[in-house]
Amino acid sequence: MNWIFLIIGGLFEVGFTFCLGKAKEAAGNIAYMWYTGFVFCLFASMYLLIKATQTLPLGTAYAVWTGIGAVGTVLIGITVFKEPVTFLRLFFIVTLIGSIIGLKAVSSH
Repeated sequence: MNWIFLIIGGLFEVGFTFCLGKAKEAAGNIAYMWYTGFVFCLFASMYLLIKATQTLPLGTAYAVWTGIGAVGTVLIGITVFKEPVTFLRLFFIVTLIGSIIGLKAVSSH
């Protein structure tokens, strides 16, 4: 169950970076709505990370949580914010995903 908390927490990390990007593009009350989403996702992400680390090794949990956030944020940047897609960016995203899977595979929990 704690792996599920960790994955959902990583997705909320992607959510707070997405909200931050959208707030940067917005103005007035719309920007404040995105900042509110940012704060909500930030707290949800941290709470789920705390729950997951109650039984998972801290180093593994933090690395997986950060990796999910990093991969998701890059993919959101490419698809939503029209950031450049290069071979090296995609190569390193794939290696990061492989590392996340490897950490899960060698974890004893």
